[in-house]
Amino acid sequence: MVGSLGKTLVLIGGMLVLLGALMWAVERFAGARGGGLLPGDIVWRKGNFSVGIFLGTSIALSILLTVILWVIGWLSRR
Repeated sequence: MVGSLGKTLVLIGGMLVLLGALMWAVERFAGARGGGLLPGDIVWRKGNFSVGIFLGTSIALSILLTVILWVIGWLSRR
């Protein structure tokens, strides 16, 4: 029981490190091209007010998470 908890915590920690590295890399890439919006993202700005509808980002994240979870499920069945 304790051994599996340890493995789970290490796995979660590794995933957090990878997520942090990915966020850092995306921020650097997005900052280089100015804004970080994907095609399909809609942003309205008026004075001090802004509204964003991030359709392109939502679709990209959905596809990425679907693939990651599918691979994890496939590996756990093996």
